[in-house]
Amino acid sequence: MSDAAAAAPVPTVPQGAGASSSPLADAWRALRRRPDTIAAAAVLAFFAVMAAFPRLFTATSPRTCPIREARTAPQGWGGEHPLGTDALGCDVLATMVHGVRPSLLLAIVVVGVSLVIGVTLGLLAGYYLGWVDYLVSRTVEVFLVIPLLLAALLVLSLFKGVDLGAGTFDVILLPAVVLILFGWMPYARYVRAATLEAKNLDYVTAARSLGASDLRIMVRHVLPNAIGTVTALLPTSVAGVISAEAVLSFLGIGVRPPATSWGIQIEQGSQWVLGGAPHVLLAPLICLVATVLALVVLGDALRDALDPRLSA
Repeated sequence: MSDAAAAAPVPTVPQGAGASSSPLADAWRALRRRPDTIAAAAVLAFFAVMAAFPRLFTATSPRTCPIREARTAPQGWGGEHPLGTDALGCDVLATMVHGVRPSLLLAIVVVGVSLVIGVTLGLLAGYYLGWVDYLVSRTVEVFLVIPLLLAALLVLSLFKGVDLGAGTFDVILLPAVVLILFGWMPYARYVRAATLEAKNLDYVTAARSLGASDLRIMVRHVLPNAIGTVTALLPTSVAGVISAEAVLSFLGIGVRPPATSWGIQIEQGSQWVLGGAPHVLLAPLICLVATVLALVVLGDALRDALDPRLSA
């Protein structure tokens, strides 16, 4: 070796540069560099804390509506009621704070159960094909023909007179069942496509030749290929459920009184927009728009981070 070569500096490799990282870890690093993602996550964290600990934001119960304060029109903000009261004398801030819990809980339940159903059916259809794929695919096509909100309107209208109780889970049970029934199809379609692509890869073929069971191959080798696509769907799916719940509650067939939700509050406030009390409508509407917008921004960023080809 020459003296010049010996004197040349040896390039150093950054620590951890040679180590392999998972797609989710790479996505997390990409998301941390985006200010819009950080802002969206902060908004969602704020409303999550509001749903879990409403007493941190108001000590007033949404059902405390003193008859002496009930008037023919809502009252403006100030004094004991920072955001004013509605036509029944109920505190608008308390109603808004306690209205976030049913919406978020419904979204989590619907998306969680739909995810399990869709992933399971998509895996089975893509892996086994044949009659399993035919049955799942035709079922998906039938359900996709019917718009989600139209189906929810038709089904929930039939059970409008059914009273399951006033508990948190009671008031979301019927909307949850209907939204799950018509909400699992996108997950099944994406997972089926990812399974068809992954099941013939070399490492899957090797695992099969070594005697791995079908269940082990699907869970350990095929499903991880669909994680990115499915994960990117979750924020926008939650946003869709929250929006659907608001529409259904606005029409009186979603979450129903005496429970409260943003949709119910928007419906009540819409009657007073031109009556000198726009705050009854604006308070829940701003919260709803902020939550849905934050979820959409997070979903777009997550999609771009997990599959850069989509952002090209």
